Amino acid sequence: MSLTDPPQVVDCSIIPVFQVPNEGDVSILNVNDEENVVSEEKRRKKKKKQVSAPRPACSWVYFSREFIKEYSASHPESSGLKAATKAASDAWKLMSIEEKEKYTRRAREVWDNYLSTAPARIPKPRKQTKLVTRCSPGRLFSVLQRLTSEQKDAVKSMGFGSLLGLRCRTLRRSLCLWLLERFNTARRSLEICGERIPLSPRDVEHVMGLAACGKDVVNSGPDDLIADLRYIYNATNRGISVRLLEERLAAPEAGEDFKRSFILYALGTLLSPTARLDVSPSFLHFLINMDAVHQYNWGKFLLDRLVREVSRFRQGKQRAVGGCLLFLQLFYYESISIEGAGSSAPVIIPCLSSWGEEEITEREKRERELGGYGCGEVISRERCHDMESLEYRIQVEGLSGGKMSTGVEHNPVFEQERTQGDEEQMNEDFSMEEICVVNCPKSKGIMCGDMEEIVEPDVRPCCNKEYGCSETVDYTRKNDHEENCTHAPCACPLPACNFVGSSEQLSLHFSSKHWDSGRRFRYNAPLSVSLGMNEQFLVLQAEEDGILFLLNKSVENIGNIAMITCIAPSSSKVNYMYDLVSGKGMTSLRLKSLTENFPGRVEGFPPMDFLLIPFRFLGPAGEINLEVCIWNSTELGSDCP
Repeated sequence: MSLTDPPQVVDCSIIPVFQVPNEGDVSILNVNDEENVVSEEKRRKKKKKQVSAPRPACSWVYFSREFIKEYSASHPESSGLKAATKAASDAWKLMSIEEKEKYTRRAREVWDNYLSTAPARIPKPRKQTKLVTRCSPGRLFSVLQRLTSEQKDAVKSMGFGSLLGLRCRTLRRSLCLWLLERFNTARRSLEICGERIPLSPRDVEHVMGLAACGKDVVNSGPDDLIADLRYIYNATNRGISVRLLEERLAAPEAGEDFKRSFILYALGTLLSPTARLDVSPSFLHFLINMDAVHQYNWGKFLLDRLVREVSRFRQGKQRAVGGCLLFLQLFYYESISIEGAGSSAPVIIPCLSSWGEEEITEREKRERELGGYGCGEVISRERCHDMESLEYRIQVEGLSGGKMSTGVEHNPVFEQERTQGDEEQMNEDFSMEEICVVNCPKSKGIMCGDMEEIVEPDVRPCCNKEYGCSETVDYTRKNDHEENCTHAPCACPLPACNFVGSSEQLSLHFSSKHWDSGRRFRYNAPLSVSLGMNEQFLVLQAEEDGILFLLNKSVENIGNIAMITCIAPSSSKVNYMYDLVSGKGMTSLRLKSLTENFPGRVEGFPPMDFLLIPFRFLGPAGEINLEVCIWNSTELGSDCP
């Protein structure tokens, strides 16, 4: 460039200016570098996840791939993949089961191969940080406060008088979560404080005041039998509305309709709530005859439903926890002793009436001071299980000359509702807090005194008299006859039959009325049976003694589950050994186990032995082919001939 050339303007904006970074800039650069490293690690993890083998496709995918390929070749004028997929969907809907079998078989083979080669996946434990439950003692408490004296008498006459002493209005959800983690549903026990504490119907009787003897509650039968009741209670597929029951209980009448509505409401809010705020219409089956409600074993029913609901929750079948969680909470308070918790205080039976909001708040405060739940000691004492005492077994009319109404014996709190004159007259005879059965062993925390009156024997027929039992029961003495009675009722397993009777009566009924609805077999001899795709059970009847068995089937995600149960009272100690064999080609699966006793069909699959049959073992029409052998001996060394 010469001196005569005009000067050129230089754009300084494009010239980079280098500056020495200060400390703040250096920290910003370091943060950016860390973010880049973190994002890079996330990309690597994402790539690793993508490398894992994908899950196998279903039968529809295999069909659609072939169909779309052929459809696109034969219809070049089609508008693309959307039209081809629509045509494949229409064709799939019109295909029969036999036509789909080709693709179903292929999907099963790929799935079985995937399960056999894929590494075992460790299931993530369910992290339940917030308890979801429909167990609401507060709702029942509010309804109880509005009951009239006539309605309370009706509640007592049904054997639910202990609920009138309910004082707890809220669940301690943190405690319930802690107990659920330690609730062994298979063993029916709580594993806390280094010990395993078994739960039994007697514990329900001790805590909730519900009878632990009598007939089993069978909530099954034909729908036409309860059609009128379903209409009265506006029962839908979801159930009976709890709010509707609240409205019906607001009426002042205390007749049969009130009794039925009260039991349904108590079941739906406290004793046997499910995952929804509705009551199952199946409960109407044992509420047809309201005169027999007090004869049922409600303690066993409550415990069975609690175990079932907790098991369903752990299996992931429902989000909420069903069952009577209040029972678990109060059982913990009564079973675990902590320092300064009033261990010398007398026990009030049932314990339901001794735990109000103030007592529970004080107990929770003391638990926190000691470091949390489980810091106490298991109480080793008689929980009145061995005492057939006044509060559950003796008719109080026999002791007081008819001065007390039925059901008052379940809870001394009810005495506060009487007039002052009645209380003075009653106290002349005996005090509910100080009486004890003659020869009752004194134990810590239980107030017992000498009776001034001699207890007359309370002898009554067995509650299973209508089913053929001729025994009489003395309720003033320890007697386990009703719990082990062989005449306890069993229900016919066929959905269209509502017959209920003893196991012997049921055998004769099935032989004469439903001889063509099951399969007859001989003990110790194998029998080939088949269960169709839509069949849930098959009735098996022994030729030698007429005993009924159920071959139960359930469909799960990876196959079918099969097991055998015996239709007999749950208290029966007789078990039968059986074999189940399922085979395909050179491969066979076998289960050798003992039958469990149920007084009817099995609801769901309780925790017991079963045979898992993969889908590839099914027949062409989806049926299960099994070889069954049942022995009339429980010797484990026996084998089929």
